[in-house]
Formats: sequence, structure tokens, C-alpha cells
Amino acid sequence: MSLFKSGNPTLSEKRFKDTVLDNLVAHENAMTVRGTLNKFGFLFLMVMGTAFYSWKEYADGGNVQPFIYIGAFGGLGLAIVMMFKKEWSPYLAPGYALLEGLFVGAISAYYNDAFAEKAPNLIINAVGLTFGTCIAMYLLYSFKIIRATQKFKSIIITATAGIAIFYLLSWVLGFFGINFGFLHEGSLMGIGFSLFVVAIAALNLILDFDMIENGAEMGAPKYMEWFGAFGLLVTVVWLYLEILRLLSKLSSRN
Repeated sequence: MSLFKSGNPTLSEKRFKDTVLDNLVAHENAMTVRGTLNKFGFLFLMVMGTAFYSWKEYADGGNVQPFIYIGAFGGLGLAIVMMFKKEWSPYLAPGYALLEGLFVGAISAYYNDAFAEKAPNLIINAVGLTFGTCIAMYLLYSFKIIRATQKFKSIIITATAGIAIFYLLSWVLGFFGINFGFLHEGSLMGIGFSLFVVAIAALNLILDFDMIENGAEMGAPKYMEWFGAFGLLVTVVWLYLEILRLLSKLSSRN
């Protein structure tokens, strides 16, 4: 039976086990939870920096469409490289954060403009709910109110994989004119689906916290702090985007 798993593909058991330090390696060269969270904070600031830049570019009348593609596909490319070259994480994770910020800022600017009349505080609410959810999940994990048991992990991993496959399928079918309206419309089904996805994204944080903690206990090398911070950032950005989508659906019903 696996010791731990994460629904986040960047934080898998094998990726940490493959990097566990030998007992003879000095403790200061090992991964720590605090070090990982510090690096996550640094990456998050980088995301905020480029997000603000793309937001301002949109506000000034600039074309931010390239930011969306560069951020999305550039970030995906760096993520794939880090999946296979974890030791490169200290150099690639900051680049991923910068690219992800461009993407998030541009998407947020579009949503803010589209719902300027119906929901002028849409972005602020989405950011606040994301922060609140992250803090709540961390407290629930820290106080062992929600435990990352094997059954819990299996359910979240299966649900996350199902959502990923469904999103990929809907994206491919979109090229052939086949669309799933509830993905973007404020119907009861659409809102229900978004609530489900937000819940799964939030619960993935529990798995990520557990993965990082276990990685530190196993003595993973120091560079895995960057890899762990990167993986946590992936989940937080996903959570924010899903909350933004949910709030936009709710606002469209008003």
C-alpha cells in the first residue's frame, strides 16, 4: 500500500521517493515543510506581480490575448519539464510562476470587464474566497479534522482524474462544434458542477499538504522544496479559476 498520494500529478509518491536523501546526508540539505511554504510564498508573489502587469495592460487597452497563450502553454511546458527534471525546479518554478501570473491576470481582467455591471467585485470575491479556502484547508489538515487516509486519497485522485479527462474531452469536442453548455452557463446543473469541482480542488490541498509533510519526513533533498511549492501553486491557481468560474455563473443568474 502506498504511503501517500496526491491528486495533483506534480506531487506524487514516486517523485518524492526517487529523491529521498541517504541517511548520511546532512540534515540542512533536506527538505522542510517551512522551507516549502516559504518558497510557495515567494512563487505566489511572482504570480501576483505578472498578474498585475497583464491586468494593467488590459486596463490600458492593450491586447492581452498573447499573455493567455504564452502563460498557459509556456507554463504547461515548464510543468512537464519539471515532472521529469525535479532537480531543475529551483530554476524553472519561478519561471512557471511568472508565466502563470500572466495567464491569471489576463483571464481575471476579462472576467472583471465582462461582469463590471452585474458583479463589480467579482475578482475581489474570488481572491478572498480562494485565500479563505486555502487557510481553512490548512487548518483542517493541521488539526487533523480531515485526514488524508488511503480511502480519502483514492476518492480525490479518482475525482480529479475524471475532471481532467472531462475538461480535455470537452476541449477537443469544441473543435467539432460540440459544446457542454453547463460548463459556462449559470444553469442549476452548471452551478452544481462548478461547486463539485471547487470542492475537489479544495480537497486536493489536503493531499498536497500531506505530500509535502511526508516528503520532509522522508528526507527529500532541498530542491524538492521548490518542486513542492510549485505543485501547491498549481492547485491554488486551479482553485482560484474554478471559484472565479462559479461566481461568474452565479452572477449571470442575477
